[in-house]
Amino acid sequence: MTLKLYDTMAREKRTFVPADPDRVTMYVCGPTVYGYAHIGNARPVVVFDVLYRLLRKEFGDDAVVYARNVTDVDDKINAKAAEEGVDISVITERYLAAYLEDMDALGALRPNLQPKATEHMGAIIEMIGKLVENGSAYAAEGHVLFDTQNFKDYGQLSGRPLDDMIAGARVEVAPYKRHPADFVLWKPSKPGEPVWQSPWGEGRPGWHIECSAMIDAQLGLPIDIHGGGIDLQFPHHENELAQGRCAHGLPTYSRYWMHNGFLDMAGEKMSKSLGNVILPHELLKKVPGEVIRWALLSAHYRQPLDWTPELIEQSREALDRCYQALLDAKRLGVDDPDDARESDLKAFYEALSDDLNTPAAYAALFSLYRDLREQLTLVERKEASISQARRRLAALLEAANALGFLTADPETWFQGAAGDDLKAKVEGLIAARFEARKAKDWAQADAIRDEIAALGVEVMDGPQGATWRLKE
Repeated sequence: MTLKLYDTMAREKRTFVPADPDRVTMYVCGPTVYGYAHIGNARPVVVFDVLYRLLRKEFGDDAVVYARNVTDVDDKINAKAAEEGVDISVITERYLAAYLEDMDALGALRPNLQPKATEHMGAIIEMIGKLVENGSAYAAEGHVLFDTQNFKDYGQLSGRPLDDMIAGARVEVAPYKRHPADFVLWKPSKPGEPVWQSPWGEGRPGWHIECSAMIDAQLGLPIDIHGGGIDLQFPHHENELAQGRCAHGLPTYSRYWMHNGFLDMAGEKMSKSLGNVILPHELLKKVPGEVIRWALLSAHYRQPLDWTPELIEQSREALDRCYQALLDAKRLGVDDPDDARESDLKAFYEALSDDLNTPAAYAALFSLYRDLREQLTLVERKEASISQARRRLAALLEAANALGFLTADPETWFQGAAGDDLKAKVEGLIAARFEARKAKDWAQADAIRDEIAALGVEVMDGPQGATWRLKE
């Protein structure tokens, strides 16, 4: 498998070659925990989870070290804590727990490392000290600022002239700055905010230095892959890169930079001001996590994703078809998968290895689904052996699991929330409907179907018989 990734810095796809194949390092910018994550925050989690799975397949589970940070000191966190009259840790622990629960429900594997900014103050202060010592940063009026004019490669990642970046970043114009683009590494805390001691006075770190210091402490610089949303390319990742390289005199901060595209709501950018923010925490109460995950991966990760009710419906239908195949396989005694052949999965892994081309991977997945359906039909007609169907089942499951799908029991997928009494009643009605259809009593069959529908149940007729699920 040749893995190619689009490198934002190079502005082209590059064959992925880690510095050390026995220790592949990946860092993805994680949550700022002051509230529930919105659906846009979930996109990089799911995207880089697919990459994490692919890297583990290629290099081995123990060879990949994936870190996703937690920003647990921030203006919004401070404001929320002040509003509730509690320590910031009360806010951050509450919403970090909710974030992890929600991302677990979306099928995202937990990273190996989840460093917190507040637990790395020593590393942050040490890195700032190195930058001041080598002339890459300067202290002024209780602040420490990075000197952008002292780093000739500043702007290389975003590829924009410095003047354009200044205008686009809404930088704070302050008299103590040597240049408008210089950014804060350390700043005085406001009254009531958390305070840490430093050589430059009491205060707290700027946002950008936190990630640089945590990467250095947890993974070591340079790293193989740095990921995050396209909105972080500038100024956050640009500033991270500048700090990390200058602190150690490195030519490279990350060997590959990857950025996922925005998520739009019916053609509009999601924003609180427009009132179109969707929270997975609430959506998961109505929609299975795998459906949300399918929707998030339905477009190529670098492209915008238009989030609509229709997308959720299409995603549910796609997964229903796959789970129905698993259910039918189980009924035919084909629920014990055999080994898939490498040739069965060639198209799937070629798609996924081409810069995580999930739309093409979905197409390959459904080709495997159709192969399984065909074999199940032949098994039912006693025209083929079960072994061939088991091989097709293994291929479908491997491809689906590589994307984080088909992890539930198929009966639970369709009927999990139904009680035993309801299950028994529905099964009885379906059996009665079958007899009515067999006798060509279509009026009675339709009446029974209406009775089933009144129970909040949807009947699905398939090649191997009728199944059912609870309506959402």
